[in-house]
Amino acid sequence: MMATVVIVLVLFAALVVLRWVTLTRSRGSVPCRLRVGERAWQSGVARYADGELHWIPLLGVRLRPRHAIARRGLVVSPRREIEGGMFAVDLSGSTHGVSIAMSADALTGFLAWLESAPPSAYLDVA
Repeated sequence: MMATVVIVLVLFAALVVLRWVTLTRSRGSVPCRLRVGERAWQSGVARYADGELHWIPLLGVRLRPRHAIARRGLVVSPRREIEGGMFAVDLSGSTHGVSIAMSADALTGFLAWLESAPPSAYLDVA
């Protein structure tokens, strides 16, 4: 019985690692945490696609994004440092009560992606 539990745990861990590698190897993907409201931070991967930031959770079966954050009309708060050397920003406008956290380099890339929007897009970066 104990051997079965160990085998299941090892297989689960291998699937999580394989999913993480698959998600992060894609071009334009960065490790990222997301928080909705006052819930706990969830680890995942953010991908830039067609004027949206797609967030895919680390744990899950589907490879489709759970959150799609539109660049148009997005308002970003000033960055603040959280645990683990990551920086968080609060997002509002097209989304409500969503915060994302990334490394300093990834957050700089995110802000550059926001600022590179077409001239017709309404953006407000604090």
